[in-house]
Amino acid sequence: MINATQIRKGMVIKVEGEIYKVLEATHITPGKGQALMQTKLRNLRDQALHDYRFRSKDKVEQAYLEKIEMEFLYQSGEDFIFMNLENYEQIKLSEDIIGDEVNYLIPNVIFLIEIHEGNPVGIEPPLTIDLKVVKTAPFLKGATQSASSKPAELETGITINVPQFIKEGDIIRIDTRDDKYLERVKSKS
Repeated sequence: MINATQIRKGMVIKVEGEIYKVLEATHITPGKGQALMQTKLRNLRDQALHDYRFRSKDKVEQAYLEKIEMEFLYQSGEDFIFMNLENYEQIKLSEDIIGDEVNYLIPNVIFLIEIHEGNPVGIEPPLTIDLKVVKTAPFLKGATQSASSKPAELETGITINVPQFIKEGDIIRIDTRDDKYLERVKSKS
């Protein structure tokens, strides 16, 4: 059991007999009264979203998932195909299970597939991933410091803010925990 104040994004917890993945966790300290943890949770059984508020003194049971390394191969209609690197077995996952991590699905990247009681319930992307910029505004000459970043659409459809010098065709590294630009990897001419 952990204190409710220790709940973090990405954790899997048990609440009232159900297993949930924490999508958001915010610590709130009102002027009067006790602190709270406001969370957004996804039920791993039926994929339903729930807002749940824990008091700071509440105890929460952390659930542990088996994690298996699998390589993303390709998308087939609505399904995403992954291969177990140990036994070469392939599994299909739906976008409901993958969630926002669909933004990082590029072939030949290794993900951790989260398994609960023999069923896949989510995926964990690598900490960083390299993606190609497919659309962004041109460099603004004389841009001020406040305009030092611009939106860029990446090959998977996700849009993040990048520095002004990034152009279409560049490969950039992003942090998958918060969708932040880290560095330019290389440029394709």
